[in-house]
Amino acid sequence: MRYCRAMWLGSSSWIADPAVVLLLALGIDALAGEMRLLFRYVSHPVVAIGKLVAFFDRRLNRENRSERARRVRGLIAVLVVVAVVGAIAWFTHVVVGRLRSGWAVEAFFVAILVAQRSLYDHVAAVAAALAKDGLVAGRRAVAHIVGRDPDSLDEHGVARAAVESLFENFADGVVAPIFWYVLLGLPGIAVCKAINTLDSMIGHKTPRHRAFGEAAARLDTAVMFLPARLAGLIIAAAAAVIPGGNPFKALQVMVRDARKHNSVNAGWPEGAGAGALGIALAGPRRYHGQVVDAPWIGDGRARITHEDVTRALRLYVVACLVHAVLMVGWLLLRHV
Repeated sequence: MRYCRAMWLGSSSWIADPAVVLLLALGIDALAGEMRLLFRYVSHPVVAIGKLVAFFDRRLNRENRSERARRVRGLIAVLVVVAVVGAIAWFTHVVVGRLRSGWAVEAFFVAILVAQRSLYDHVAAVAAALAKDGLVAGRRAVAHIVGRDPDSLDEHGVARAAVESLFENFADGVVAPIFWYVLLGLPGIAVCKAINTLDSMIGHKTPRHRAFGEAAARLDTAVMFLPARLAGLIIAAAAAVIPGGNPFKALQVMVRDARKHNSVNAGWPEGAGAGALGIALAGPRRYHGQVVDAPWIGDGRARITHEDVTRALRLYVVACLVHAVLMVGWLLLRHV
């Protein structure tokens, strides 16, 4: 095993090469996934972050306060959560870095902050439910991964929702955490997950969170800007490998249609996936009882089925492999 001085945060301790740590972390995630048995007894870090966010939401986001006051308090909540999570991650990095086998501990922490395997499992469950048990089962399965009203979806809507979630969360749950880990180490991936959690919990344009969650939404947009575009490029590259994939169409649709998405980031991986598979995503959908007349992303088939979800999963697996090679290669080149 080759050892080198810690690359991040100026630590004077000795750890394994970060490329080895990352490879081990991705291997742990691929094999163990969500580790439900472990986290039945111990709180998952993201759950703990969520409890902290919920605490600030209850205490600071009072309806009797003005929008300006709620906006300021939302900013304070974001700064405190990010600072606390970053400090804990930095301390953990320093402590495990002083252990001769601390690299294995750090790899474990990285693994539990990456959603590569769990995302595959959740989307595969939707495909299996549609194929074996039909629409009602598909709706139940997709309700675990999307925020829209599943009862308003037909079979094609369920399939599209699953595929959209797969590509968007490839950027959010796989590419972004590892991108920030490669740049900033354990504090980078931990803060990235904290920001994602803040955005998912309070970064909504609802009356309650429009002002309080504004800082969280803006920060998440900034943190995701580069990873989302990188995710789109990786999906396009992966399309060259899978049967029937079209990498050139993936790039074309991504560049043309990404701006149609209501998120400045999510349209990139979704556009690449739609073009690669020759399908159409997004379009009109129902959220919380309201119909959102969103434009289509891609010019292929909108009436997709569970078979297309399976095709999207194949593309996702290859994209994860391409992404791993890129990130490990980046680390190796940085520290040759």
